[in-house]
Amino acid sequence: MEKLTEKVLDNIRKKRKEKGVSVLNLAEDVGISRSHLYYIESKKVVPSIDVVVKIAKVLKVNVKEFFD
Repeated sequence: MEKLTEKVLDNIRKKRKEKGVSVLNLAEDVGISRSHLYYIESKKVVPSIDVVVKIAKVLKVNVKEFFD
């Protein structure tokens, strides 16, 4: 897995926790299963750009923040 991809996945988990959102609530709001979000945060799958954008919208962050 590329370092940039790992950074994005780490930041998704970090931002979710900072916002105090559970895996279940974020998954439901994004429209994916809880297990799929778990696999994303565990770096077992790489999400599509669409899913990353939806996660950013639900967490009310700019997608760019996942790359910082």
